[in-house]
Amino acid sequence: MSRKDTAIHLVAGGIAGSAGAIVTCPLDVVKTRLQSSNGHFGSVPGHIASLNSGTCEPLRARRTFTTAGVLPWSQLRPQTSLVQCLRHIVVHEGPQALFKGLGPTLVGVAPARAIYFGVYSQSKRLLNDVITPDTPLVHIGAASCGGFVTCTVTNPIWVVKTRMQLDHRKKSSRLTTLQCTRRIYAQEGFRGFFKGITASYVGISETVVHFVIYEAIKAQLVARRHGDDKTGERGTRDFLELMLAGAFSRTVASCVAYPHEVARTRLREEGSKYHGFVQTIAIVGREEGARGLYRGLATQLVRQIPNTAIIMSTYEAVVYLLNRHTT
Repeated sequence: MSRKDTAIHLVAGGIAGSAGAIVTCPLDVVKTRLQSSNGHFGSVPGHIASLNSGTCEPLRARRTFTTAGVLPWSQLRPQTSLVQCLRHIVVHEGPQALFKGLGPTLVGVAPARAIYFGVYSQSKRLLNDVITPDTPLVHIGAASCGGFVTCTVTNPIWVVKTRMQLDHRKKSSRLTTLQCTRRIYAQEGFRGFFKGITASYVGISETVVHFVIYEAIKAQLVARRHGDDKTGERGTRDFLELMLAGAFSRTVASCVAYPHEVARTRLREEGSKYHGFVQTIAIVGREEGARGLYRGLATQLVRQIPNTAIIMSTYEAVVYLLNRHTT
């Protein structure tokens, strides 16, 4: 039963992660660029000076993206709206640019989610045998184990993905996954593939907060709907509630731990001045203030809600279906 359960969680995690990554890839590209050190700076021409928090005079904003001289990404203000950022990428780099880094993401997200959910479920089972079952401490320990193993194994894939998403070139000269991998190894060696891993370890706290909240809400929902019968039939409403629980818990966790994502992106930039997690946080805080540590948060939240909802609902549905049809 243990091996079967592990296999079910691995398959469900892989399918869920892939589904979420495909749907939200354009938002991930925008988020990564907003987090980068060259994503918001440079002089701002007068015809877009009025942009603020996503509101601007429509005709002026439209000229920003439709004139022959499309502005480079570095000259967009951090207040530029999500829709304007997406439109800018399409006009300046082509529609395919919205899916930069999707290749390594799909290569990495399935094993990453599979490894995470597999380690999480096994750690949870082992901890339940040692301490009081299904307590927050169990969920924290299981989430930490899953996050640490996943970060360590998959970090090289995410370094490649980040570099590709920060590549502003058009399709004709765009880096392929293989070219990007070779370039990192040639310039930085094997260690280059583990840039940002300290920030990823710090980011485990986000996963811990997410799963502690999610498990608490899930337990309440199951108890309210099914009482002591945790293996009973589940309907559409059950999965909708789990989807909302996953989205809510992830939103809270993202707000709490977001600065580590900015630091991780900066550390993974090519030839950057950032060399360590604490140093990066200090530099960003000193040069850009608190707002710099939360650049791209709005886009991240917009992305996380559908991404987490898709992942958690797909995961729960696949686990339920596989358990039902493999007994």
